[in-house]
Formats: sequence, C-alpha cells, structure tokens
Amino acid sequence: MTWLTQWLQQAYRSDDHYTLISWLFLRILGGIYAIAFFSLAVQILGLVGTEGILPFHLWAERAYSALGPSAWWHFPTLFWFNSSDIMLFSVCLVGGLLSTAVMLGWQRQWVMVLLFVFYLSLTRAGQIFLNFQWDYLLLESGFLAIFLLRAPSALVIFLFHWLLFRLRFFSGIAKLASGDPSWSGFNALNYYFETQPLPHIGSWYAHQLPALVHQAGVAFTFFSELIVPFFIFLPRPFRLTAAGVTLVMQLLIIMTSNHNWINLLTIALCIFLLQDRDLQRIIPVRIKQWAKPAELGSMTWSEKGVLTLAAGMIVFSSVTLAVERFSPFKLPVATIESALISNRLGIGNIYHVFPTMQTERQELEIQGSMDGVHWKTYEFRYKPGDIAQAPRWVVPHQPRLDWMIWFVTPQFPEQLRWFDRFMQRLAEGAPAVTDLLRHNPFPNEPPRYLRVLAYQYHFTNFKERAKTGHWWKRELLGEFPHTPPRFP
Repeated sequence: MTWLTQWLQQAYRSDDHYTLISWLFLRILGGIYAIAFFSLAVQILGLVGTEGILPFHLWAERAYSALGPSAWWHFPTLFWFNSSDIMLFSVCLVGGLLSTAVMLGWQRQWVMVLLFVFYLSLTRAGQIFLNFQWDYLLLESGFLAIFLLRAPSALVIFLFHWLLFRLRFFSGIAKLASGDPSWSGFNALNYYFETQPLPHIGSWYAHQLPALVHQAGVAFTFFSELIVPFFIFLPRPFRLTAAGVTLVMQLLIIMTSNHNWINLLTIALCIFLLQDRDLQRIIPVRIKQWAKPAELGSMTWSEKGVLTLAAGMIVFSSVTLAVERFSPFKLPVATIESALISNRLGIGNIYHVFPTMQTERQELEIQGSMDGVHWKTYEFRYKPGDIAQAPRWVVPHQPRLDWMIWFVTPQFPEQLRWFDRFMQRLAEGAPAVTDLLRHNPFPNEPPRYLRVLAYQYHFTNFKERAKTGHWWKRELLGEFPHTPPRFP
C-alpha cells in the first residue's frame, strides 16, 4: 500500500504551478456565474413562477405525490422548502451578487458552496427550461472550484482536465454515433448557421461563405473534438496546442453563433492547460503576488474525503454513461442507476453538442385576435420574426423562452406540453409570461382567439439583401401544429 499512500499524498498536494491559474479561473467563473444568475433573474418568474409557464410549486406537488419523501433526493433543490416567487427571484439575485463579489476577488469557500447549491436548485426548479448542457457544465465547474479555492491539488486539476476532455471529445463522438449524413458528408455547416436556435448577424455572413470553407470548418470541428482532446493528457507542448486550438474554435463559434456563456466557460477551462509561468509573461509581478486564492492552504481530512468520493463518482458516472450512450454494450440497470446518482447532484455528466444537424428552419408566429378576423402578432425579443430585422446578438445572455421555441417545431410530445401551457398563459394574459416578450399586442385585455402560423425561413443572399433589405425570406407552411414536423 506504500504506492497508494504516495499517490494520494501527491494527489492532494497543492501544485504551485497553478496558483495564478486558479486565481484567474475563479474570477472568470464568478463572472460567468453572475451572467447565469442575472440572466435567470429577469426570466425565472415567467418560466416557473406561480403565474409562469410551468409553475414549480405544481410540479413539486406532483413529484412528491408520485415519489413521496424520496423526491427530495431525486430532485435536490432548496425550493422544496419555499417555492414562492420571492424565493425564486431572491436566489437568482443573491446568487448574482455573490458571483459578482467572487469575480471582484472576494473568494471564500462557503460562497462557492452556496453558489453551487443555488444554481443546482435553479436547474431543478427550471425543469425543461434549464435542462441544457451549459447548465450542467457550469454546475460541475462550480463544484470543482470549491476544492480549487482551498488548494489547486493535482487531483482537482486532473478533474478539470477530465471535464474539458469530456466536453470536447464526447461532442465529437456524438456526431459520429448519430449517423447524421450532414456530419459524415462534411456539409453540416451548409445548414448550421441558418438553422441554429438563435443566429446572430455573424451567422448570416458565415452562411454566405463558399461550400469549400464550410467543409473545411467541419474538418476542423472533427479535428478539435476527436484528436485535440487527447493532447490534454500529454506533455506541456501538446497541452498548449490543445488550448490554442480550442480557443480558436470557441472564438469562431462566438463570432457565428449565440450560445450564451458555454463558449466563455470552455475557454476558461482551457486555462488549466497552461501553468503560472505561461501567464507571468503577460501579467505584472505585482498582480502575480496579489493573485492568490483567499483561503489557499492544505486540505483538511474531511475535504480530502469529500474530494476523493466526488472524484470517484465523477469518473464512474461519466465513463458509465458514455459507454451506455456511445457503445454497443448494454450495462446492468443497477450500474446505470448508480451512475445517475452523480447527475442528480449536477456532476459526472456526458456532453454531446450538436450531435445532429437540422437542414431546415421553421419559425412559429403567434397571433391573437378579438374578432377572429383581424390578427395581431406577439413579438419575441430575440428569435427570428420580422424578415427585415437583423439577427440579434444575445451572448452571454440566455433567453430561455426564445431558445425553447426552436424545439417545438419537431412536435415532440414533451415540447408540445410546455408550449400548450405557454399558449394558455397568453390566453389568460399572465403578466409574468407576456413580460418575456418584446411586444404584447393585447396589454389591457387578453385576446379571444389565438393561432400559431408556421413558416419556412431561409437567409437571403447578398444580392437578395441588396434588393430588398431583408435578412430573411420566408414561406407560409400553414397553421401549427397542422404542418409537417421539422426533422430532425
């Protein structure tokens, strides 16, 4: 057991090569946490408040009726104790303020614990609106940061490397495993810029690039996701290359896509591929001496125990779920259920960014009328609508309602359920829900009739835009849901 003792000692020992790295990452993470919390603060009541689209208190009642007290374990959240609108908003607001303090340098371990608990609670309360990969990436990054603040040990650094590897490599594997012909045919980017959930103006220009450039982009995507992630575990020159390639990839995505803070967080995770000496060349010595985690020191035995348990859960869960998803092997049900325990706590996830590519874009236009003859349109803040309106830049904000509308047109039952509830709230004129929109054409009294029109949208080209001034062109498909579902 001597080798095991030596390995554990090394794993828990603070690595002096990552003191400055840790300080910088914690500040960036604080900023991303702040973005996530404040972004939710202006939406949470309309999404899951008492008068929102999917009120959490009703969901909690159903979950408790079905599972009893075990519902608390299956869906850990502070909102079991109080799910009022004041509580939902307060958690977002306090989380944002504490995150800002972390970003400004007030780094305390208990604050990082609180931020993780707050965001985990919100992801559970947010139901389908907060069930996205960036939410879980932020959760796991925040969880690991709790231990990073005490001491940037070798084990914590490895877990950050493992997180970045999973995010990148599994995204590439998912594209291959999906069997999507647009990825295997290297023409996915012929569609991506036009069909992504919330394109911005850079997407329009990227869509105009020659097909050869799009094919080169797909090749670079596969290289950055299937080859480069292995560089993370190789000697320093390879890690620096991995950081550089991943940075370029994320910047290209930001320039052509609205994906909230996930690209910023991915860039932040790349910091752990560097060492302090790499930052010392650009950061003054005075800042270097000041830039140390507030509670830097040796880990207590209890912290070591929790970290060891968490590391085991993260590796076991992520490997198990990856084997189950991407391999032909079928694992025992008990093994899968054990792996899902970590997921309940927001850690040990697998990631699969854009495993399939949509080849067409459908947009829904919601209209209301008092007489069934004259119709007025509800305008969303960010999703495409007016064909003369330039696609809007959203990063780093995450407008959950606008984003989720994109998932409705395939007409999957779970998406139609929340959409039907959304339409019901519009029929009621619920202020919390209509406040999520840019324009409510019925501010005083809800309409007597509602309808949803489905359109096929395409970007214009340079010639068409010069002639019409429009960024989009569209064709009416009919009244939703009596239209062909979008596929995939």
